[in-house]
Amino acid sequence: MPVSNYQIVRLANGITSIRSVREGETFHPVVGPAAEAEALYIRQLKLAQRMRDEPGEFVIWDVGLGGGANVLSVLDRTREAGPSLRIVSFDHTLEPLCFAVQHADQLGYFAGLESEVNRLIQERSIVFSDGRRQISWELRLGDFPTLMSGSELACEPAPHAVLFDAYSPARNPAMWTLPLFQGLFRHLDPGRPCALPTYSRSTLLRATLLLAGFHVGVGHATGEKEETTIASNSPLLIDEPLGNDWLKRARASTSAEPLLEPFYCQRPLTEDSFSRLMAHPQFAASGQGASRSRQGADAGPAIVESGGS
Repeated sequence: MPVSNYQIVRLANGITSIRSVREGETFHPVVGPAAEAEALYIRQLKLAQRMRDEPGEFVIWDVGLGGGANVLSVLDRTREAGPSLRIVSFDHTLEPLCFAVQHADQLGYFAGLESEVNRLIQERSIVFSDGRRQISWELRLGDFPTLMSGSELACEPAPHAVLFDAYSPARNPAMWTLPLFQGLFRHLDPGRPCALPTYSRSTLLRATLLLAGFHVGVGHATGEKEETTIASNSPLLIDEPLGNDWLKRARASTSAEPLLEPFYCQRPLTEDSFSRLMAHPQFAASGQGASRSRQGADAGPAIVESGGS
């Protein structure tokens, strides 16, 4: 498979990562692949503990497989946690994964799983043992928004965790629309708490997740980002939920209205969107505070936000 579109690059901290020449994007550009996966997903989601507490199969959806750093870091940091782990990885191309496995020694996050990754590339679905744990790893190659809008994933078990790592909304708007996150929310099991962290902290993203049905909170810092975003179908998995102060900022923001189509644009919240946000269970219990936030926001200056994360 052609992989000339990718390069190995050295970050400012000396860690190596992958750069897509065509997209002009460096994967995990600040702290590096393993450190970002550790902060954003592994520690924040308490994955090792949750896997040990799950008596059956623990399910992860890996949205944006890329060079495989997120999944491989999870496998390395949670070895032997729980009896069974199922991973479903989604991407539209295998090019970065093929490039990554060719440069596994330089990248340093493969944790001895090069042969398993090569099998996944060839077979698309593999099963292997990791100590006392059985791993099932499946690759779904194609357009993720199309999958979300159809019924292809109806047979997939609902996830306990979603590793969401798509290119930024400005670069790849199709992956950040309200219909996509509504489809993802519908695939969750209300009886199975699931959390979805992602690197962006934008108001647009957080409003989109809330209007899709998720509870949303402030996520752990990673690299140069003082905070990220975490969403869940259960408030119990949100340590620091967004509150009325965030509603006030969202009301004043010039970039908060969710994308309905795969075209990036920045707009303030519509009246309807803001009303639905205030009615969300996360805010409805403090309706008077939300109302005060709205009044204060109407009198305040607009907040101008840049695109992307």
